[in-house]
Amino acid sequence: MPRILIIDDEKAIRNTLKEILEFEDYKVDQAEDGPAGLDMLIQQKYDVVLCDIRMPKMDGLEVLTRAQAMGTDAAFIMVSAHGSIDTAVEATKKGAYDFLPKPPDLNRLLVTVRNALDRTKLVTETKTLKKKLSVTKGSEMVGSSAALGAVRKAIEKVAPTDARVLITGPNGAGKEMVARRLHELSQRANGPMVEVNCAAIPSELIESELFGHEKGSFTSAVKQRIGKFEQADGGTLFLDEIGDMSLSAQAKVLRALQENKITRVGGEKEISVNVRVLAATNKNLMQEIADRNFREDLYHRLSVILIQVPSLNDRREDIPELIQKFLNDIAADYGNKPKKIDTAALEYLKGLDWRGNIRELRNVVERLVIMSDDTITEGDAQAFAGK
Repeated sequence: MPRILIIDDEKAIRNTLKEILEFEDYKVDQAEDGPAGLDMLIQQKYDVVLCDIRMPKMDGLEVLTRAQAMGTDAAFIMVSAHGSIDTAVEATKKGAYDFLPKPPDLNRLLVTVRNALDRTKLVTETKTLKKKLSVTKGSEMVGSSAALGAVRKAIEKVAPTDARVLITGPNGAGKEMVARRLHELSQRANGPMVEVNCAAIPSELIESELFGHEKGSFTSAVKQRIGKFEQADGGTLFLDEIGDMSLSAQAKVLRALQENKITRVGGEKEISVNVRVLAATNKNLMQEIADRNFREDLYHRLSVILIQVPSLNDRREDIPELIQKFLNDIAADYGNKPKKIDTAALEYLKGLDWRGNIRELRNVVERLVIMSDDTITEGDAQAFAGK
């Protein structure tokens, strides 16, 4: 059911619009002023906003500007009893979908709302399509080795379910690609995939990052923040390097997985979330459990399915295919024709120790592209591979 928000300081106008729109089977909420409307836009996703221009505390054009800065996809229809052509033009320039005089003509109101809903749907579908194209590109798994084939087979079986997956393997081996592929092939593919690098976020901020916080909950919390769990609602949350998460954050993640509810830092309200959690780590979590750095109960919650991503040294036969892909990708990035590589150079690179895995191989190929002539030779590989 489409959801509409009415922001107007006149209660009679709000109630009249609400009654008309609910008769058309729309779900309608009301806000009495701009700040209250912005709070509701933070809490709830709306398809259309009917917003008065002249209001106390904050005028409608400022509400529009702030809502767009928040990243809302809702179509704004501005309404005013003091409208003019200049006001309508200014509202349109600021991103409003349309402008209606107050009191609005009933037929024009309903037609404008229907058109605005079509626009919102189109914007959402476009974003989803772009995301799917991006995910498809980012989750391309190159290689025909048996080791990679086993990973592909596991992904195909697990992806359509909502089972949690723990992805293990060394740094640079492609754990993120596995997570993206799981999301892409899942029933949540049209929903968001939100990624959190647990190792890159200071331990004192990880809880705010994951669960959000309320305004004033700590010194720098100058406004409310929506956490990654809420952002991933209806989709997938990927917790990368989960072995580096603090024990206090682990306890809250465990509760979220058990109850499908979270509480923002400094908040009291429980918020229901519908999220599939994927996790990845390069650490031996059983050893981390023995060292009391990781919760065993969380490990069992996360590891319904285990997928081990092989190192590049364990699938050397995929190196030629990977190199060719990187040559094509780098040429596209630079706007050049792809360089060639001779067989001797490929054999030399296949025999090296790739401790940095696919990430290291990609860097070496880019270096060879920059430093070599049209064809990369064995001599180039020996000189510039950095081994």
